Amino acid sequence: MTLLDQDGVRVTVDGAVATVTLHRAEKRNAQTFATWRALAAAGRALPGSVRVVVLAAEGPSFSAGLDRRAFTPEGFPGEPSFAELARLDDAALDDVIAGFQEAFAWWRRNDIISVAAVRGHAIGAGFQLALACDLRVCADDVEFAMRETSLGLVPDLGGTSPLVSLVGYARALEMCATGRSVRAAEAERTGLANLVVPAAELESATADLVAALLAPPRDAVVETKALLRSAVDADYDTQRGAERAAQARRLRDLLGEDD
Repeated sequence: MTLLDQDGVRVTVDGAVATVTLHRAEKRNAQTFATWRALAAAGRALPGSVRVVVLAAEGPSFSAGLDRRAFTPEGFPGEPSFAELARLDDAALDDVIAGFQEAFAWWRRNDIISVAAVRGHAIGAGFQLALACDLRVCADDVEFAMRETSLGLVPDLGGTSPLVSLVGYARALEMCATGRSVRAAEAERTGLANLVVPAAELESATADLVAALLAPPRDAVVETKALLRSAVDADYDTQRGAERAAQARRLRDLLGEDD
């Protein structure tokens, strides 16, 4: 079933699995403001039955980043240019960027697990979109890079937090400040990639991971994901308390004692 197909973003649902596909292969899936609106709409459209969301892309590149038309004086047709955005007051500009970030924020919701299937280029906004997902299965031709600083900008689409969590502050700073490419072997070694496979096996490897994620009971996975996310910032005793509360809910639910 197709839920949405607009502005280079297609969303299909098959049982408990939704697939969000970038399909501007002729542009290496470069992103526009319309892409971000479509991605945000995709998150809102997901039915409650969905447990796993796969983010995929047509063509040889996952996403080459922000469409270069954004950096021209006229920008995207019908959209505000960067020059016009820069002239907004602080509150208005903050609202605009917050709206852009919605496309990247919903992938880590506790009720789903998101898996990015990444091949070829994942540059700038493409890198941040892959980082928005919980897990990344990568083809052996993958190339990650955070190129925002070379344009005089910063990564502002939610990518800094997961990048630091995955690779550490020093390596994240070096990647972002230099904008260098991170290839498959380094991505796997540093934790950017959960799994690296030959490009021809990307789809089947992703399907195998999805099947494994669907095997346990949904509520146990949801509670576990919430616990792991809270563990990033919680102190040890607080986290132990969260574990106890979550386990109590699971025991009562399993034994029919949740009243």
